[in-house]
Amino acid sequence: MGSNKKGRTVLEVGADGVAVITLINPPVNSLSFDVLLSLKENYEQALRRDDVKAIVVTGSVGKFSGGFDITAFGGILKRKMEQPKPGFMSIEIVTDTFEAARKPSVAAIDGLALGGGLEVAMACHARISTSTALLGLPELQLGIIPGIGGTQRLPRLVGLTKALEMILMSKAVKGDEAHSLGLVDAIVPPNELLNAARRWALDIVECRRPWVASLYKTNKLEPLGEAREILKFARAQARKQAPNLEHPLVCIDVIEEGIVSGPRAGLWKEVEASQGLVQSETCKSLIHIFFAQRGTSKVPGITDQGLDPRRINKVAILGGGLMGSGIATALILSNYPVILKEVNERFLEAGIGRVKANLQSRVKKGKMTQEKLEKTLSLLKGVLDYESFRDVDMVIEAVIENVSLKQQIFSDLEKYCAPHCILASNTSTIDLNLIGEKTKSQDRIIGAHFFR
Repeated sequence: MGSNKKGRTVLEVGADGVAVITLINPPVNSLSFDVLLSLKENYEQALRRDDVKAIVVTGSVGKFSGGFDITAFGGILKRKMEQPKPGFMSIEIVTDTFEAARKPSVAAIDGLALGGGLEVAMACHARISTSTALLGLPELQLGIIPGIGGTQRLPRLVGLTKALEMILMSKAVKGDEAHSLGLVDAIVPPNELLNAARRWALDIVECRRPWVASLYKTNKLEPLGEAREILKFARAQARKQAPNLEHPLVCIDVIEEGIVSGPRAGLWKEVEASQGLVQSETCKSLIHIFFAQRGTSKVPGITDQGLDPRRINKVAILGGGLMGSGIATALILSNYPVILKEVNERFLEAGIGRVKANLQSRVKKGKMTQEKLEKTLSLLKGVLDYESFRDVDMVIEAVIENVSLKQQIFSDLEKYCAPHCILASNTSTIDLNLIGEKTKSQDRIIGAHFFR
């Protein structure tokens, strides 16, 4: 798997009899098949050694683990030869080697414990964290489900309702909240993290702290009847919010299997479902989006030039209809002075009226005071000509879908706006090249879309 070969773990045994296993795979200690295999080897070595009483798992460079390396996990699940048999990672390594170990383990968490990183931490017998650590299972954003026991352990540690919220909404929690939920057992400052985890691990050995396997905790799980109702509600919400997505419903089924048939059955269903989802078009598409979004931060010839974006200090909008007034509202709410142009007094009055109504609905809902409304509205100025367009940094055209009208508008804008001004169209159907055909400003004409 090429680049992932740098991923490894390191075992150090202290005089106190605690083996510290450190995940090392910069920059976020992402998991890869190599890292997990190395972790398994070091675990087994720690279990064999007579001088080891307990194990602490931690990450290097102030992070536990940011989760599975996305460039790697597709390969692991698609190429069966990489993973000798189904459940090798989730059941054989994480459950039957780590969690079932005859020596207790404690996860020392700082920075990130996301996805597979949190799943490994949940298989330990306790978790010690810093208050600023971030813990979560964001896999659904990639069209898959937690695949190393997360669907089974998280509900048993924090309860079904909170686990569903965290998994289905990809919602991570900070260390302090994780502690109040029961996901972590103690919060300590970063400089005390490792020592606190070592002490906790030894306390388990000496029976001063409970030895708990997350997979078999039941005190946080709701009674079966109540659990079924919670799952039913979660399914209805998932269908409503994302009617075309299969994986949130698959995830709920997997969680339910563990509650109804026991955690071991849930783990096997998780394995089976994960293998199916990683091959899906949804997963492939969402991974493409993931890398595309990150790709925008590194565009050769642009981002490597040390350029600073020019500030937008003032915006003009053409058209005060439903779209134009909505855009104007969004901009003044973000503290941008806005000029709204219309073709006559009647249309202009109606446009400004729509913006006022938008703000008043916020006052009614208690999201804004009347005083704040007045202040926000003072940022909006209505005009009937282009004279005040001379000092704007961006114009957004939001008139009807008529090619010749738009061409005329952009031709006019070119005469009045400064050379640096961005000329944007809100069109959803007309080619921007066609809109700017009669101008010399093609290099600064862009599309600008707004959604609610």
